[in-house]
Formats: sequence, C-alpha cells, structure tokens
Amino acid sequence: METKVKNRFFNSITLPNYEFTIKSGAFKKEGEEFTIWFLEGVLEKNPNYIDCLMYLGNAYTTHGMYEKGLQIDQKLCSLRPKDPVIHYNLACSYALLKNTDAAFDALEKAITLGYDDIHHLEKDEDLSYLREDVRYRKLVEKIKQR
Repeated sequence: METKVKNRFFNSITLPNYEFTIKSGAFKKEGEEFTIWFLEGVLEKNPNYIDCLMYLGNAYTTHGMYEKGLQIDQKLCSLRPKDPVIHYNLACSYALLKNTDAAFDALEKAITLGYDDIHHLEKDEDLSYLREDVRYRKLVEKIKQR
C-alpha cells in the first residue's frame, strides 16, 4: 500500500514550465574558452585541486596562453614535487616560451624522477624548440639506457 501512495503522489505532481534568459556573458562562452572560465572558477574555491590544475594548464597551452600554462605547471611542481609527468609538462611550458635552460632543467628532473615515455618525448611538438640542442640527444640517450 505504501508503494501505491508514493506512485499516486508522484503522478499528481505537475512541474511548472520555467523560461529564463541567462544574461551573464560568461555563459555565452563556448569550447575551450568556456572550459578555461569554468576551471578558473573551480580553482577559486579549491586552489590546490590537482586534476583541475592539470586540465587548466593543458587548456591554457592549447589556447596559446603559454605564460599562464607555465604558472600552473610551476604551482603543480610545488604541490607534487616528485611527479615526473608534472615536471615534463613544466619542461614543455618552458620550451614553448623558448626558455631553453629552464626547459632542460625541468626535463632532466622529469627523467630523474622516472619519466621514460621516449615515444611521446620524441613526437611532442611542445619540445621541438629543444631538439637541435645537444642536451636533448643526451636526455634521449639517458632514457634509452634504462
């Protein structure tokens, strides 16, 4: 009998139709621009949210906002100093900004911490600026010798 009461109760509910217009310009953003706005908002409340920081750093880089991407990667390195992927991403940010020495320092650290994805490293366009430098070949060889 209790089930019948619940069913009858839910069948008698009529939901009103609401029509509204969102006037905030933020909701008119699309694609990557919306993603960046949304992730920045999440980080206002949770500034050390690792996954969100990683997505935002990637979104900045994809959108050509390399300085902002670098700031995110630096923050991530302070939050997770032993994570090789985070140091690899930091190297990519420095390379995109043509800060060669800092890029090689971060890449060396990533490899020391265990980064070993040689296939990704050799195809990653973010690192193309480093490939003519003799230090790049040395780091590749270091990975291959493991």
